[in-house]
Amino acid sequence: MKNKLQSSISMPILPGTERNAAPSFGGTVGQFVAGSYTNPYGTRTYKLSIPSGYHGQSVPLIIMLHGCTQTPEDFAAGTRMQAHAEAATFLIVYPAQSGKANRSGCWNWFQPSDQQRDCGEPSLIAGITRHVMASYHVDPQRVYVAGMSAGGAMAMIMGVTYPDLYAAIAVHSGLAYGAAQDLRSALTAMHKGGPDPARQPNRIREASDPYTRIVPTIIFHGDQDRTVDPRNGDQVLAQWLITSRTGQYPMDLSEHTTQGRVPNGHSYTRTSYTDPRAQTVLEQWRIYGAGHAWSGGSREGSFTDPHGPNASQEIVRFFLAHPHTPQNGVPTE
Repeated sequence: MKNKLQSSISMPILPGTERNAAPSFGGTVGQFVAGSYTNPYGTRTYKLSIPSGYHGQSVPLIIMLHGCTQTPEDFAAGTRMQAHAEAATFLIVYPAQSGKANRSGCWNWFQPSDQQRDCGEPSLIAGITRHVMASYHVDPQRVYVAGMSAGGAMAMIMGVTYPDLYAAIAVHSGLAYGAAQDLRSALTAMHKGGPDPARQPNRIREASDPYTRIVPTIIFHGDQDRTVDPRNGDQVLAQWLITSRTGQYPMDLSEHTTQGRVPNGHSYTRTSYTDPRAQTVLEQWRIYGAGHAWSGGSREGSFTDPHGPNASQEIVRFFLAHPHTPQNGVPTE
């Protein structure tokens, strides 16, 4: 099917209309460019944030997938990712879910047709990614995807189904790949956790073959999350650990845990998993007392908790340490 996909792209660039100064989220400047992407599976609009330091040089690209009821503008305001883009000079794309595809604005992570490479919403998000890469000078080894809630679940799907495109992913308050197959099982997974990865077929291997690799992943979850049970964050980690231990060249990862507390804020546990080269492949943050909210986010956006560790800062740090090279991520074949 991949060779048959034909896409049409629209990216308005009229001065003073679609291409506007970026909103001053946290004092940032730059441009906020509206665009849309269409393929046989539909159309999705997006906002592209261009930092003031971009002058055509090769830069990283981060795809940011919002949660239910959110918009690109809301998600940008809450995460303040653009402040980090100004400091480190990278592009950010905020795809928008269509109300026609989901009335609550949720990415349809629970539908099998939206859990596959070159199908459904993954094909649209990957298409947006590739179009921006072709339109701007993006370093193809430094392309990443992060998401919150339904967007976190979709970020996991993108990492599993496009491990050749995305160098690393971030899953904030999200769910494991294939945690649900319909709306009913989605609600069960959200409230109780999905199927135990240890008792399931290796869904990552099935979905990503022939590109199977451990995609470096950073995971955030509040232990008081009543919308997406924190067991789901554990299952995201478990899926990658199981994948690392199977295949032609199994490899165990070393575990290291530290604890900390944000001044006047939440305490947390940070667990890193490193390969034999001491390269961190997986990183999990458990935030105590936090609910269903972007850790360290701004009250200017929805579903944020300013009292947690700064997830945006840590995600950027993790991403920039993981370019897409054979040495990053444990190959399983």
